[in-house]
Amino acid sequence: MIPFLSLKDVTALHGAEINEAVTRVVNEGWYLQGKENARFEENYSKFIGTKYTIGCANGLDALIWIFRAYIEMGVMQKGDEVIVPANTYIATILAITENGLKPVLVEPKPNTLEIDEDRIEAAITPRTKAIAIVHLYGRNAYTEKIGNLCKKYNLKLVEDNAQAHGCKHTDGRTTGCIGDAAGHSFYPGKNLGALGDGGAVTTNDQDLAEAVRALANYGSQKKYVFKYTGRNSRLDEIQAAVLDVKLKYLTEDNGHRQEMAHYYYEHISNPLICLPDLLPDEQNVYHLFPILVGEGKRDALHDYLEQNGVGTVCHYPIAPHQQECYSKAAWNMPRLSLPVTERLAAEELSLPIGPAITQQEVAQVVALINRFK
Repeated sequence: MIPFLSLKDVTALHGAEINEAVTRVVNEGWYLQGKENARFEENYSKFIGTKYTIGCANGLDALIWIFRAYIEMGVMQKGDEVIVPANTYIATILAITENGLKPVLVEPKPNTLEIDEDRIEAAITPRTKAIAIVHLYGRNAYTEKIGNLCKKYNLKLVEDNAQAHGCKHTDGRTTGCIGDAAGHSFYPGKNLGALGDGGAVTTNDQDLAEAVRALANYGSQKKYVFKYTGRNSRLDEIQAAVLDVKLKYLTEDNGHRQEMAHYYYEHISNPLICLPDLLPDEQNVYHLFPILVGEGKRDALHDYLEQNGVGTVCHYPIAPHQQECYSKAAWNMPRLSLPVTERLAAEELSLPIGPAITQQEVAQVVALINRFK
């Protein structure tokens, strides 16, 4: 059996240090907002290249707090528009609508799977206040054209970096420090994953950082003094300690993902399969390895691989604008028609990849794929 991703095997790679870190926190008896959080936030800021990291409960909250902070700061107000890739995981859009903002969905490029920079300007209106880019699948989504559009129209650039820890742009900047603020997820299956939920906001904006930290702590900047109506959304000490251990090995673990990805690129040779454009390694940390399966055979390939002991996952089989929760949203009336996004939802299949998978296992996956008809 080749699992899609064995979290047990991933944890075992650095198991001794992780166990030591957890035991240390348990024995110290301080479980929230202590030195483990402070240490991880400092180290993650250095890794990403930002002045500030604010740990929070999960990646969705990280994005929610960014937009909420901009509203509290007067940069945005309810009803303003945020441009977002149509094919993203729904969390990016949930963060926008949770704050009473309007998502404006822009199609991706089918060869990159990232937002199509050439379609963005046509979607900008006087109500547009931000562009949210998503480094989907671990691929760098930022382009100079997107940066120039933000400058031209005075827009905030918000990065959803949930899937791209350690990815870089062509100029060497790490994703998560390219925009005005970024949300990160440390869900266990991520490249930098906790042993439970976790997230963070990174930014160079001190005012934003202070607002986010307060909002995620009941709205309080000082004990029992509440500037905002916030919520409880904090990264606990055990998760911070675990993340700090795994952060030391993130570049090495990403390197292994890249090696396995190259094997896929070099050896998959099935006419039904289309691979997204190959990026330089620094621009893709391969959180996922997506393929597109033609002739309506995606589900058949999924079942065939499963019957042969290989786990795969569709990311994502129902596009956000086609989800029931948004079926009556004003921005989705009449129901949006997004053919590129809808085709990707019907054709995408993610193959096993991760820091613990072996080249022998990847070769077995490839052999099965190349025999599929």
